[in-house]
Amino acid sequence: MGYRAHMSRLGDAGTAIIVHELRKRYGNHQAVDGVSFTVAEGEFFGILGPNGAGKTTTLEIIEGLREPDSGSVWLLGHRPWPRKKHLLRRIGVQLQASSFFERLTVKEQLETVASLYGVGRGTAADMLELVGLTEKADTRENKLSGGQRQRLSIACALAHDPDIVFLDEPTAALDPQARRNLWDVLRAIRERGKTIVYTTHHLDEAEELCDRVAIMDHGQILAMAPPADLVRGLAAPTRVLVPAGAVPLERVRSVPGVDEVAEEAGTLTVSTRTPAPVLATLAQQGALDGLQVRSATLEDVFLHLTGRRYRA
Repeated sequence: MGYRAHMSRLGDAGTAIIVHELRKRYGNHQAVDGVSFTVAEGEFFGILGPNGAGKTTTLEIIEGLREPDSGSVWLLGHRPWPRKKHLLRRIGVQLQASSFFERLTVKEQLETVASLYGVGRGTAADMLELVGLTEKADTRENKLSGGQRQRLSIACALAHDPDIVFLDEPTAALDPQARRNLWDVLRAIRERGKTIVYTTHHLDEAEELCDRVAIMDHGQILAMAPPADLVRGLAAPTRVLVPAGAVPLERVRSVPGVDEVAEEAGTLTVSTRTPAPVLATLAQQGALDGLQVRSATLEDVFLHLTGRRYRA
């Protein structure tokens, strides 16, 4: 089906990306197997899944870095393969492995990238501020921390003010604090009205940041929707974690609304689909100290879809 037919079927003139029945094989390995989705202008769209799920290959085909075996991709109304120079000015790409010019400072890195697109130095300074590297402007990139290098990589992808930004696992290998700091950068990019297509193997991250997510595994999309809708559709029970010594096991089992109780490592895990009355009863029994409540997450959705625990 061609671009015009897709657009007619979608009825949405604000569609930035259309992917239809995409396939890519490397030898005996089917990396991408019939992937289809659309991304709206201004949307923060996440492709998530474990390593080897096909996320990066899908992204590289959309960006025009790889040719698909079959299927079609339309990027801002154009085919990205073979690569088109006019499209390159409208997209920003941050790859998994970042490379920088040797012996240049952070500011010089950005100014050099911006000059390749004919963009003035003012834009580079703006991007430094956006990613929180203004104070590191005169620091060479090899002196930056891992999180700072990732922010510089994203700034380089934004140096020419593209319409669409592709980010391939930007928080991979970062410590929890650096990951959280980078989340603020990603939110700031979104607030500028950019379309963001983003891959990650951190399910909590996608749940926090994305308007819509596609869960991939073995080259296929298993589910696609806003994160909250995926979790709600699972209709999974709420889990209440109670220290084992807080209340006797048999008493917990007798609480109305408790579906199941499991004891492990000094903790009672209570499964319930009516958490409010269960919590009220536990409160009456003085079992609130150390109690934790855990709702379903995207990891539960992945477990439901695949029958196995998520692997990062």
